[in-house]
Amino acid sequence: MNTIIHKPSPSPNHPSSLFPQISRCKTTRHLKQIHAHFIKTGQIHHPLAAAELLKFLTLSTQREIKYAPCAKLARIEEGKQLHGFVVKLGLVSDEFVRSNLVRVYVMCGAMKDAHVLFYQTRLEGNVVLWNVMIDGYVRMGDLRASRELFDSMPNKSVVSWNVMISGCAQNGHFKEAIEMFHDMQLGDVPPNYVTLVSVLPAVSRLGAIELGKWVHLFAEKNEIEIDDVLGSALIDMYSKCGSIDKAVQVFEGIRNKKNPITWSAIIGGLAMHGRARDALDHFWRMQQAGVTPSDVVYIGVLSACSHAGLVEEGRSIYYHMVNIVGLLPRIEHYGCMVDLLGRAGCLEEAEQLILNMPVKPDDVILKALLGACKMHGNIEMGERIAKFLMGWYPHDSGSYVALSNMFASEGNWEGVVKVRLKMKELDIRKDPGCSWIELDGVIHEFLVEDDSHPRAEGIHSMLEEMSDRLRSVGYRPNTTQVLLNMDEKEKQSALHYHSEKIAIAFGLISTRPQTPLQIVKNLRVCEDCHSSIKLVSKIYNRKIIVRDRKRFHHFENGSCSCMDYW
Repeated sequence: MNTIIHKPSPSPNHPSSLFPQISRCKTTRHLKQIHAHFIKTGQIHHPLAAAELLKFLTLSTQREIKYAPCAKLARIEEGKQLHGFVVKLGLVSDEFVRSNLVRVYVMCGAMKDAHVLFYQTRLEGNVVLWNVMIDGYVRMGDLRASRELFDSMPNKSVVSWNVMISGCAQNGHFKEAIEMFHDMQLGDVPPNYVTLVSVLPAVSRLGAIELGKWVHLFAEKNEIEIDDVLGSALIDMYSKCGSIDKAVQVFEGIRNKKNPITWSAIIGGLAMHGRARDALDHFWRMQQAGVTPSDVVYIGVLSACSHAGLVEEGRSIYYHMVNIVGLLPRIEHYGCMVDLLGRAGCLEEAEQLILNMPVKPDDVILKALLGACKMHGNIEMGERIAKFLMGWYPHDSGSYVALSNMFASEGNWEGVVKVRLKMKELDIRKDPGCSWIELDGVIHEFLVEDDSHPRAEGIHSMLEEMSDRLRSVGYRPNTTQVLLNMDEKEKQSALHYHSEKIAIAFGLISTRPQTPLQIVKNLRVCEDCHSSIKLVSKIYNRKIIVRDRKRFHHFENGSCSCMDYW
């Protein structure tokens, strides 16, 4: 006997039964026709008609808002017209109508209108609408307004916290995102799956490994499924926090590995740690598993080849991507190839690749070649690339600093002075070296020659001890790395107070013997620091992991995982 299951019919008073035309509406043009029909027939006076029109407008705005400014403009005009009808008909007191009006304004980016309506019509008790308003400010990049609104909320839901944490992380306010996460734990709203996915990028960026471990443990204890999305975020976190073996462990524990994002996370992580052969192995495993590599996966595997100097393998994979798979290279793929070729000394080939690109090279690509020119002493090409950069990106400090450094490396102090004067004229400032270390969940940040830390005296004493012990094993400061016109003693002193050395000194006085130290640095580690940290790892019997702007360096027993190729 067959059982026929009937779909419940809408209630006679349900809006979709009263106005079925709206539920069947497919386009904005169709909506306008229905709107006109309602006005002509007088149905617009029905209390639910305007509400249903607004609801449709909100949903269609959400679907189509990504298709450029014109859609926003069209939506906002329609929204204002409906708002006018709502006021005229006296329906503005209906909370459903008001809520959808606010949503329309928010989705169109008209936050001033949304703000006025939100407060004028006393919608403060609607927690969902508070979240919509906060999210609207976050989407506009106005974190100050979103934070002020969030702080004034009478009741905060888990969605409220998630919007703020995610917004801070996506807008580059990583410390604020973590602070918000800590504040959330002090309240009575427990984190959920979305919270963990939202905070992990901030943890990754700051290298806050202890907090990352806590997030992982929280997920396991609370039986939050570590699926491909959360798993990928954890893989990325462990990779960027220096625990690549733990990242591999998380990867192997994910049951469903059909998402290219998961493979991209592990391949990119292995690449950052210089484990190019492992990255290539995972690249082949991915294809054997029937997962088609995305363009992001190719970026990761090409980056792995670049970090390890695997020129032929990189060329082969790039050729396969373009000519066999048929993927159109993105600017990032060109960047990986230029970096790969430039590091290996194939400067002319790298330059030709740039010249033959179908798109204008960005500053990342040009800086990669410029850095390679400095590395291999090709001053002529370096000057040419630097001038391109200065012309296209006149206020970016990187090209000026690189050119100044090249001049300094060959003793051309007159050239250095000219570049520095140009920077002063344009008010261009060099990014200061900055390093940070996490201890007991607290991130300690240090700048070059920084003496502002509460334990500055102890740090200074440890720096002196480090210097003495380094000299005792034959270390001599590499003053060629100080590209300033000063005497030898001043150069040695300048090297002594690089930010990563200060962070390591703090770590040595703040942790037990043999405790590994993990440092994050905003710039590329210099040759002198690289050489001295290798010796420090042996002298103090410490494993020291440094993440610089490009990659990870694992220092242990006097050697580095990069094999001095970075």
